[in-house]
Amino acid sequence: MPPIVPNPFAANYYQIVQTPDHVMIFAELLHDARIIRLNANHAPATVHPWLGDSVGRWEGDTLVVETTNFSSKTGWKGSSSGMRVTERFARTDAKTIDYRVTVEDPDTWSRPWTAAIPFKATDQRMFEYACHEGNHALANILRGARVEEQLKAATPYEG
Repeated sequence: MPPIVPNPFAANYYQIVQTPDHVMIFAELLHDARIIRLNANHAPATVHPWLGDSVGRWEGDTLVVETTNFSSKTGWKGSSSGMRVTERFARTDAKTIDYRVTVEDPDTWSRPWTAAIPFKATDQRMFEYACHEGNHALANILRGARVEEQLKAATPYEG
């Protein structure tokens, strides 16, 4: 959800897909897909999508996205449903997007604030972000380590 602020405890990969009328930003963490309508009007103030209502436009080579109408159920860092987020995505070279965001919410912060983060292209694959239930990887890793420890203990030291 906007604003996009990297999580220091997890990979922060994003996939951006553009069509003539929309931009989609898919986040690996929590697998959210934001659909940004281009050159459109915001939804009526009574409509509050889960991730807010994102509308984009091009200013030269910069994609400007304004998001309003946040749901009161999805507050970000204590924000209110009156938060307004303005994001700017500008390519600075073939592998970098300069991301700048300004957040306004007079019910939460005394003044607007801005952050800037470079997004670097990567060849890394995105993986499903999922809870541990049904994930047997950790148990199998630990089981394998115990077997290795037993094998080492049973083998006489050569040295």
